[in-house]
Formats: sequence, structure tokens, C-alpha cells
Amino acid sequence: MDASHLQSYSIDWLRRTLAGKPPPPASFYCDDETLPGAARQRPASVLVPVIAQAVPTVLFTVRSNRLRSGAGQISFPGGGAEAGDLTPEHTALRETAEEVGLAGERVEILGRLAPYVTRNGYCITPVIGVVRPPLTLAPNHNEVAEIFEVPLWFLFDPRNHLRHSHQSNGRLRHYYALQYGDYYIRGVTAGLVVNLYRHIAGG
Repeated sequence: MDASHLQSYSIDWLRRTLAGKPPPPASFYCDDETLPGAARQRPASVLVPVIAQAVPTVLFTVRSNRLRSGAGQISFPGGGAEAGDLTPEHTALRETAEEVGLAGERVEILGRLAPYVTRNGYCITPVIGVVRPPLTLAPNHNEVAEIFEVPLWFLFDPRNHLRHSHQSNGRLRHYYALQYGDYYIRGVTAGLVVNLYRHIAGG
């Protein structure tokens, strides 16, 4: 896939590609983990916010060091479902508003991916949404230390999908990572990026 094609990704292309396309089967952390079924995990949702500009970008957050878990990690805005959430989209939009101050009415929902089952007990539904500038954000600093954007074409270049491994409890574990400048996107968030690429760009 050459650079000229990678940089041709547009919001209209994204909308057409997702329209009417069913989500793939549920996936697991880094493809090769044997985990409990999705029904036994805590439901959660994240928003994959695609910023509609000449070169579309995707918004990420750096989690605050004040958090008990995942401090300093890079993630999409989102979190666990609450009793009043009617759909995964509702969860994703509510959590996004709480974390970065992006109002739900500013987001055009294009679709969702199948749940992503993680090793730490979550069943995450990624929701893809388009946001048109200008962005007016108000990050909750108890949860978010920083907000940044990555070009969509960079995320959809499989040459940037780095696969690493480490030993954990006597077992070799694998995970994905992407290095964008000083930002190291790894683990579940990188896995979600790879799944999105496979679903709508790479087949």
C-alpha cells in the first residue's frame, strides 16, 4: 500500500466503507489469547473520534497519573457501561463528554466494531464517530492528562502496526504497538486500531 493511497483516506470514504457493513466476530486481546466469553466480562465502550478535516485525524487521550489503573497510558475516550446506558453508543458518548468535554450532538456515529475482549475483564465495544471542527474540548484533568491527534492514514498503514511480546506468569504474551512521534500507543488501544484497520481498510 503506497503512501499516496494511504493519504487519500477521507471521511466520505470512511462513511461509505462502514455503511451496511456488519461487524466482524468478537476478537480477543492480540488475537491469540484464550479468554472467558464476552458475556462474563464487564461491558464498556470507547469512541474512536475521527476529526473531519483535509487530512482526517483520530483523537486519543493520555490517561491522568491520578487514576488508580492505566495511569499514563494512551487510550480512546470511553469507559464502563452504567445502568442508565441504553446502548454502547450511549456509553461511548457519555464517557467522551465526561472525559474531554465533547458534546454528543457534535458526533456523527458511523458504526461500531464487534466487542473486544480484554485480559483484565472488559468487553469493549468500539464506536466510530466523526467530529467536525472546530473542536471545543474541556478535558477532565482527573482522568485526562493530554489530548492529541494522529493522522488516519498513519493508523491505517500496516507498517506501523508493531507486534511485540513479553513473558507474564511463565507465558509468552503478545501485544501491538504504534509509535507516533513521542507517543507510544500499545496494548488494547493499539489492538483496537489494528482491528479497525482490518475491518474497513485491510479486509
